[in-house]
Amino acid sequence: MINVTKTFFPPIKEYQEQLQRIWNNQWLTNRGELVLELEEKLKSYLKVNHILVTINGTIPIQIALKLLGDGGEIITTPFSYVATSAAIVWENCTPVFVDIHPEYLTIDETKIEAAITEKTTAILATHVFGNPCHVEAIEAIAKKYQLKVIYDAAHAFGVTYKGISIFEYGDASTCSFHATKLFHTGEGGALFAKDTKLQHQLFYSHNFGHDGPLAFHGLGINGKISELQAAMGLTVLPHIETILAERKRVVDFYNQNLDLSQVQTLKIRANTKWNNSYYPVIFQEESVLLRVQKALNEVQIYPRRYFYPSLNTIAYLKGEKMAVSENIASRILCLPLYVELNNNELQKIVSILNVNL
Repeated sequence: MINVTKTFFPPIKEYQEQLQRIWNNQWLTNRGELVLELEEKLKSYLKVNHILVTINGTIPIQIALKLLGDGGEIITTPFSYVATSAAIVWENCTPVFVDIHPEYLTIDETKIEAAITEKTTAILATHVFGNPCHVEAIEAIAKKYQLKVIYDAAHAFGVTYKGISIFEYGDASTCSFHATKLFHTGEGGALFAKDTKLQHQLFYSHNFGHDGPLAFHGLGINGKISELQAAMGLTVLPHIETILAERKRVVDFYNQNLDLSQVQTLKIRANTKWNNSYYPVIFQEESVLLRVQKALNEVQIYPRRYFYPSLNTIAYLKGEKMAVSENIASRILCLPLYVELNNNELQKIVSILNVNL
């Protein structure tokens, strides 16, 4: 069976060595030695000034919205995983969808201003498949209308734009360390911010609002990661360059062997060092996608319709028509992409796909 992705498992002996540290310390949670070490190593690797590692990748979005959304209208993209929009509703804000760019697949920055009202408080945009949004244009709009900017960078671990970590853009940025991501802690995520005051707010908000054991800065929730998850992160991180190189190998194979005259692939924004996180293909018609998917499934190969459906079509989100996003969502399929995918398996995938285009 070949799934769309496969979790990277580091050598179990290396993980056991990290677990032994936990047993020696007798400390499982509440920001122990391993969590603190993981944050420092990630700061160094990513070249960021601040990181707060969390229990998953959704809590960071919720915390950022709680602090920056102010219960208002949040301009967002309909082309993302459902967690992006669900977090907006969960935090008692209102999602206002803006359509996407047909090639980059990120929010169309030229359409944002038209969606701004007196109730707009923030922009929540997704770096889709690790492809950066037009961050300069979004920053200019936010400054003009005094809006906050939150980036859902769930797919963007290791991505840089103009030589700077993608996590350094916006008022707050979030990432997912879920098991399906190229860097993972099993379950996990992270919050990033440049402003020192906001960093402090984010920190206490993820720890019940605590100011020491008996006092409180303010409202908070439990977003803390455990030592067990940090142990996985510390074990995976030394292999990150191998992971990135192997994913690039798979992407290069697809680029060299797929019939690209019959499909559209993701256009990476200029000045981006991309992480090869996903390989989406956009077919000419949904019927072609369904034919390809069926042929692959028959030999136990399982790509994913990602992202589908367009989020504006989900009932509780009550979105307006988003022509580009709905059209792309109906025709896009992410092909298998992970470290252990060998060339024979890749050739099988490509051959089936090419013959069914």
